Amino acid sequence: MMASTRCLLLLVALSAAPLLCSANRWGSVPQAPADPILGVAVAFKADPDAKKVNLGIGAYRTAEGKPLVLKCVREAEKKICNDMSLDKEYLPMQGLESFLKATSSVILGKDSKALKEERVAVVQTLSGTGALRIAGEFVAKFSDKPPKVYISDPSWGNHHTIFQKCGMETAKYRYISKMMDLDIDGMLADLKAAPKGSVFVLHTIAHNPTGVDPTPEQWKQIADVCAERDAILIFDTAYQGYATGDLEK
Repeated sequence: MMASTRCLLLLVALSAAPLLCSANRWGSVPQAPADPILGVAVAFKADPDAKKVNLGIGAYRTAEGKPLVLKCVREAEKKICNDMSLDKEYLPMQGLESFLKATSSVILGKDSKALKEERVAVVQTLSGTGALRIAGEFVAKFSDKPPKVYISDPSWGNHHTIFQKCGMETAKYRYISKMMDLDIDGMLADLKAAPKGSVFVLHTIAHNPTGVDPTPEQWKQIADVCAERDAILIFDTAYQGYATGDLEK
């Protein structure tokens, strides 16, 4: 990450020097589209209404609308700051070993059969977006032919772009009904119609943006279809524990 930051700074420095490059070198670069979610956050901040409520970015807030930093996070930060054994050394390519072990245990459960049989590979990434990109690149590179990626309708705004940037075609499967509950019949029908070996992107919990999750019984139905279609599953796990307060659930 440091190397790429240095390259970026060098690029800016060169582009600002009139003797080294053309003044219009970057003139044809198009303006990136505004992010709709972050745009709401900017508009919220500028709105003078005292009764305003921010329903954009999915994060806990205080009664005053400020970000709520959990006590456990504060305590962890104190421990890190006071741990003199942490020397800021570069990590191995796969990431911090203690973090990898803790993460896989949280995600799969400490009694996971797969963990005990050492069938789990874990890589630390730059945020959930980075995790999805690496997963997409891995699937695209090591498949005979990049499979189609099926994403819920609606879903997080960046899902389609991430997998398309990996060279994979994306499609939607039905998710929410007109009554704003789970359209389980439509979802199952669309997944059943997908070619074998397709990628199914599933939200583990607290579906973004609807908040509507399958019941345990519906998850079993989804699992049966996934197995029948020999699907590659990518679980986007952004909010584990948030919907129930229970990591195991």
